[in-house]
Order: sequence, then structure tokens, then C-alpha cells
Amino acid sequence: MACKNETVNTIVRVLDSKLAKDIEVLAVGELTTMADYFVLATGGSDRQVQALCDHVEEELAKEGIFAVNKEGYRSGEWALLGYDDAIVHIFQSETRAFYGLERIWKDAPIVDMEDIITDGNQ
Repeated sequence: MACKNETVNTIVRVLDSKLAKDIEVLAVGELTTMADYFVLATGGSDRQVQALCDHVEEELAKEGIFAVNKEGYRSGEWALLGYDDAIVHIFQSETRAFYGLERIWKDAPIVDMEDIITDGNQ
């Protein structure tokens, strides 16, 4: 089942197409005013984290959707792209484990994206 939010669906498709790992969508809208969704993904290196960010930005820009915030891109350990209704977190695996956003936001429902994500990237 895809997310009700088409921007989130596009983000997930883009991340999946560029071989991001462990893609997960958390519905945080009932828990915070920051965003309705967090999209979490893992890249294998600083270059891949940056490439994933670039590709998400490029593909959403084609639809007229632009990030209102971008952080951490230069280091490539954890990059954040903030959109109006979704925040994209792209980590290297060690950094993702260290910050544990899934643990911090454990009360947020996980959105089932199995019909969008290929088996190798979950």
C-alpha cells in the first residue's frame, strides 16, 4: 500500500530507484507539527547519501516541489531535506543506528510501502 501523500510516494520511488537501503516512512503528523511524514533511508557512503539527496531534489523539482530546508549534505553522514509535509532523512548506516529516529519516534505508525519498494531495498 502506498502512502496517501503523493510527494512521499515520489520520494520513496526515487530513493528506491537509486538503491537506498532500509527505506521507511513514519507517519508523525499526530505527534509533531514539523511534518506529516518522516522518510528514512540509508546510503552506503557519503557520496551515495549526497547522490540520493541530489536525485530526490531533482525529481521533485520536475514536479514543482522544492525543499524548504537542506542540512548535513556536505558531510554526507546524515542529510536532511525538508519539504512542506515530509522530512527526508538519509543516513549512513552507523549514523542511522546512533541517532535511532525509529526508536525516538516509536509511537509513529509505520506506513506500509511494500508495493513501491523493491524487495532488495527494505
